[in-house]
Amino acid sequence: MKSLKKVACTACALFMAFSVAAQEKSAEQEYLSTVEDVVITELANSDERDNKLVALQYLENAVEEGRVSPDMLVALDRLAGEGVNTQSRQSGRLMNNYPDIRAKACDLLGKVPSEESKTTLKKIALEDNEPMVITAAVRSLGEIGMNNNDDVITTIAWANKKNAVLNPTSSLALEVLIAYEKIADKVQDKSAMIQSVGQIATNYHYVKPVRERALELLKKLQSGNTGSSKKDAK
Repeated sequence: MKSLKKVACTACALFMAFSVAAQEKSAEQEYLSTVEDVVITELANSDERDNKLVALQYLENAVEEGRVSPDMLVALDRLAGEGVNTQSRQSGRLMNNYPDIRAKACDLLGKVPSEESKTTLKKIALEDNEPMVITAAVRSLGEIGMNNNDDVITTIAWANKKNAVLNPTSSLALEVLIAYEKIADKVQDKSAMIQSVGQIATNYHYVKPVRERALELLKKLQSGNTGSSKKDAK
């Protein structure tokens, strides 16, 4: 009987020790998370390009580990619009135009699906002038897959139409097609998408595999079969 009581007391003591340790660990994790948020925010808000790159490294790790906080989303939003939504000028010259940073931030936003991410990406797709950034924004809009009232399809179609005139690139056209394929079954009115795909299919500024993929998608849209194409353009 005494041995049973001794075992019970020992188990109780161990449970309490584990509970205290768990609470301490939780508090430590919360503290470290808060510190990380502060560090990322400071780095993202810095005027130095290298600091922004470090912030992106922190953010990429957080995204991969599935622990993105609201403060991190704010930092990603800022970095995605660096030089567009947030501008730093000296003697009229834009000092923080970093397309590579904006593109990387857009790619990361695509891995954190939310209305906020979608809104940021739509704005970047329409307002940015760098093809690599627009391409990243379109790609991420396709990854997120939200298309309320055809808002994303309208955004992508407009971005593609503008860039087809100003700076046509096959890489952007390909990402546009891939995004269309991913969202096609969520589109209410396919007319804008069909018109956009048709323009890609007949634009000889684009390489042949991209035009062929556009023709393939166009046939599926017109026949009502909107499943994603398995054929990648090389």
